[in-house]
Amino acid sequence: MERLPGSNVANVLEKRALLIAINSLAALSIFFFGYDQGVMGGVNNAKHYIDLMGFGYVDEKGDPVVTDSLLQGGIVSVYYLGTLFGCLFGGWIGDKIGRIKTIAVGAGWAIFGAALQSSAMNHNWMIGARAVNGIGTGILNAVVPVWATETAEHTSRGQFIAIEFTLNIFGVVVAYWLEFGLSFIDNGESAFRWRFPIAFQIIPLLVLLAAVWFFPESPRYLVKAGRDEEAQYVLRRLRGSTGDELVRANREYMEIRNVISTEAKESKHTSYFHMFFGIGSGNLHTARRVQLVIWLQILQEWVGIAGVTIYAPTIFRIAGFDSYKSQWISGLNNIFYTFATLICVFTLDRIGRRWTLWWGAVGQGIAMFLAGAFSQLGENAAHNGDTGKASSYGATAASFVIIFTSVFGATWLTVPWLYPAEIFPLHVRSQGNAWGVVGWSIGNGWLTLLCPVMFERIGATTLHIFGIANVISIPIVWAFYPETNQRTLEEMDLLFASPSPWVWDAEKTFARLKEQQPSLQAAQQVGPSDDMEVGSSANHGGDGTQGS
Repeated sequence: MERLPGSNVANVLEKRALLIAINSLAALSIFFFGYDQGVMGGVNNAKHYIDLMGFGYVDEKGDPVVTDSLLQGGIVSVYYLGTLFGCLFGGWIGDKIGRIKTIAVGAGWAIFGAALQSSAMNHNWMIGARAVNGIGTGILNAVVPVWATETAEHTSRGQFIAIEFTLNIFGVVVAYWLEFGLSFIDNGESAFRWRFPIAFQIIPLLVLLAAVWFFPESPRYLVKAGRDEEAQYVLRRLRGSTGDELVRANREYMEIRNVISTEAKESKHTSYFHMFFGIGSGNLHTARRVQLVIWLQILQEWVGIAGVTIYAPTIFRIAGFDSYKSQWISGLNNIFYTFATLICVFTLDRIGRRWTLWWGAVGQGIAMFLAGAFSQLGENAAHNGDTGKASSYGATAASFVIIFTSVFGATWLTVPWLYPAEIFPLHVRSQGNAWGVVGWSIGNGWLTLLCPVMFERIGATTLHIFGIANVISIPIVWAFYPETNQRTLEEMDLLFASPSPWVWDAEKTFARLKEQQPSLQAAQQVGPSDDMEVGSSANHGGDGTQGS
């Protein structure tokens, strides 16, 4: 094949330029994800929205007063129910019809959901619209990271995903400051204040829907679908078409074919039910991988980001900041958060996934314990009438909130989204990544409902619970999560071939099986081979244990 049919960026760009183009489009989807997460924070403060939905009112000072927290929380959290179902659907069709078509389906679905939200006339309408929008987001989150990792080289997978998640937090920043500016129009009382920000997300989605058709399909999916000539052409454009680069591209193509053959023999069932319980997965041990990605995403929420988002305004109030100043500080915190994600761009492929999670947990844990302690001291001082001390303690607690979000942005923000897109076998990779989104939906939905109750009952002690979660995460990562950095996707089946869940056993089995696979070592010695899978995988190893 000399070129792809029609207009396609792969016919014009190649190698790093093509990778940048692919990840730029993926980043647009991730930007929408961040914007969509951030937009409801401002919407919930809009007077017209509060009155229309009927969960409270705005007092004479302009501060929202919630009288039905269950309704308010339900409108927000039903979105995560939508993402849960959306990711399962997106993962399934992503492995059936391909990554490109699935991205288009997700974008179209999310456009419909955003249109419904921006035109909502009552809370029942809004609840339904939020669920629909969540389904679209879930579809995109299930397939976009897979498409990005399946085209990137194994030496730079983490870097590209980290860049995309910088755009994720930038989406949160755009949503925040857009709504902050709109709050000054008509004293923040018009419907425009909340309808326009929700409708604004349609713009990046329209660009995504229009542009995705001009991008190449994942070479891995193409081989799986029997479109070998097209897969070989895309690989040549991604890796190079001359000299050693062509040798690497051809070897990678053969590795993909091998893994498809091996996985077809090893795994007999690919439904979500069979994946979850490991039925018929043989030495691929898909159930273990499913559990790892679900709990990593749940841990991501329990290390404290959900709690900080909810409790930060209270901390700023203790510090004596008025509503206007608190909004400025929250906005600046989001900007620091965005720049902190750039740290991960330069470190993730150097120190690896495990060390990134470790140092993040240490920094976040310290910040959580100290933010909780100073918040409690500030509340006690305020209760005793000592406003000076209360303000000082509150300001100190606020600084640790900013430190926490910065460390989180540099570490735990990205890895739980990258890991699921790396570790699953090719024939169920989209479905496997969907399990990660299931974990994220559970963690977010759970804490969205639970956090207000926890802060109401135990106050700042809630932050100490999040600090403990950070401490607990360190041995969990050490014992159960093997390193994927600088390993090709074809090596993942070898990494999880051991019948034991312990990392040290996984590494021993991996080293032994890799010695039996000289083609894998040759692939890496030629140059930075792609992340695509080698089917040499687990049916050669794993000590013969089935399932799990």
